[in-house]
Amino acid sequence: MTRPLIGVTTSSRSGWRIFPLVAANIWLAGGRAVRWGAGRPADVAAIDGIIIGGGDDISPDLYGGEIVASARLDPARDALERRLVGEAMDQGKPVLGICRGSQMLNVALGGTLDQDAYATFTGSRFYKTILPRKSVRVLPGTRLMDIAGPEVMKVNALHTQAVARLGDGLRVAARDQGQMIQAIERFSDPFALGVQWHPEHLIYAHRQRAIFRALVAAAAAGRRRENQIEAAERAAA
Repeated sequence: MTRPLIGVTTSSRSGWRIFPLVAANIWLAGGRAVRWGAGRPADVAAIDGIIIGGGDDISPDLYGGEIVASARLDPARDALERRLVGEAMDQGKPVLGICRGSQMLNVALGGTLDQDAYATFTGSRFYKTILPRKSVRVLPGTRLMDIAGPEVMKVNALHTQAVARLGDGLRVAARDQGQMIQAIERFSDPFALGVQWHPEHLIYAHRQRAIFRALVAAAAAGRRRENQIEAAERAAA
C-alpha cells in the first residue's frame, strides 16, 4: 500500500517555511504530505487525513467573540479550514490540529476560544518560544496518553489564545500547570486530536513524533476500510 496522503493547511505568511518541517514529520511517520491553503485545491475525498496547521488568529465572528486590536486574521483560511474539519468528520477522515489548528478543530465543532488566555489562567506561565519550556500534564484515559504516555511533557508555546468551551464530541486531553487547556480530542471515531503546541519543531522527541504516527496510522486504517468496502461492493455487483 502506498503511503497515506495527508493534506496540510498552512499560513499564507509562514507556510513556506513550516510546511517542509511538517512534511518531514509526516514522512518519518510513514505518510506523505500535500500543502493546502486558500486558493489551492483542497478535496477531502482525495486524501487520507488532515493536519490543520498553526499561524493566524481565528476570527471571533466564528464563535461569538470580539475583535481585538492585536489579531492577525485570514478569513479565507478560516472558511477553508472550517469546511475541511466538517467534511473530514462527515467522511471519517482523521484530523490533527496544531496550535491554531487545535483551536479551529474546537471552533468548527461548535466550541469557543478564550482570546486572552493568560489573563484568565494567571497560574499558567507565558512562553513564546519553539523550545520545550512549558510543562503539560496529559490526562488519564485519553487517546493522547495512549499515544504519548503518562509522563509530564515538555513542549513549546507560541499561543496567547486557548480553547474555552469545548466543541461537540470533544474532551480535554492535556492541561498546563495553570489548568489552561493544552490538548483536546474526540472521544469517538473519526480520530481527531488538537495540541496547543508545535510538535513539528520537536522532531527529535519520540513522544512528539508519536503524535504524527498516530495520525498516519489512523489515515492508513481508514484507507484500508475504504478499500475493503469498495472490494465488497464490486464482488456484490
